[in-house]
Amino acid sequence: MACAAVMIPGLLRSSVGTICTPATSLRLTSSTLRHLTLTSIMKSKRKTDHLERTASVIRREVVSAAKVCGAADESPSVKRLHLLIADKDFSFKAGQWIDFFIPGVSVVGGFSICSSPRLLEQERMIELAVKYTNHPPALWIHNQCTLDSEVAVRVGGEFFFDPQPADASRNLVLIAGGVGINPLLSILRHAADLHRERANKGKGYEVGTIKLFYSAKNTSELLFKDCETAHVQEAPVKGPDRTDLAGLGVEAEEQKGHHSPEALLSQETWGGGCSHVSGVGERQSLAAAG
Repeated sequence: MACAAVMIPGLLRSSVGTICTPATSLRLTSSTLRHLTLTSIMKSKRKTDHLERTASVIRREVVSAAKVCGAADESPSVKRLHLLIADKDFSFKAGQWIDFFIPGVSVVGGFSICSSPRLLEQERMIELAVKYTNHPPALWIHNQCTLDSEVAVRVGGEFFFDPQPADASRNLVLIAGGVGINPLLSILRHAADLHRERANKGKGYEVGTIKLFYSAKNTSELLFKDCETAHVQEAPVKGPDRTDLAGLGVEAEEQKGHHSPEALLSQETWGGGCSHVSGVGERQSLAAAG
């Protein structure tokens, strides 16, 4: 299961085992990066895969070398990675994904970033959570990837949350299933950073209420519960297990049984202040994030 949806009217613009070394120590040269990128694109396009599904989606020009500096099992089927990014010009917006180039693997992966842009700004790291599948990049991550493995990454995606300080405060409704939580977790974390910044400085974007609807096939596959509980600093929030979660006004609804995003979207449970809600099903989510 992998699905994600978000309501952001006016704001959607078209770890364990962590050992990080300086980004300058990465061995992938610019010529190697160009060769890896071009070769992977040529071979990967022979099949209907991430690159073909996202061929029309805007990407940033920067292709950066990256080193695996942390890895942990987030759930029985999902592995979490921390990547140290070499290129200082590499940046992303909360909700975007990366093209994931692996030396020796012709197929290009596509994975949503689940960390906040601030982690990249402060520590030059991004975080991924990848579900085990037979897709070659996912197999590599689960079976061959080790600390200090080197890859290359490039940012893409037109779905993101990037409010500016002068923007009017809006409420968000976020809907996710399985690893579809990844881009929405990035948005939640970014919103938490904006909330803390406004609380500390008395200025900046004012985060509205956020409702999170999150489902998984069983409780062991509910991702990031411990991670989000650790964010409880400033305001009470309700999470999937009905414990306090992030440092901003987030309400998460626990839905018993099986509910598709479309079914959730049809329920009149959103409350006031939501002028638009959009939903993305599993196939569409995979088309965006691989």
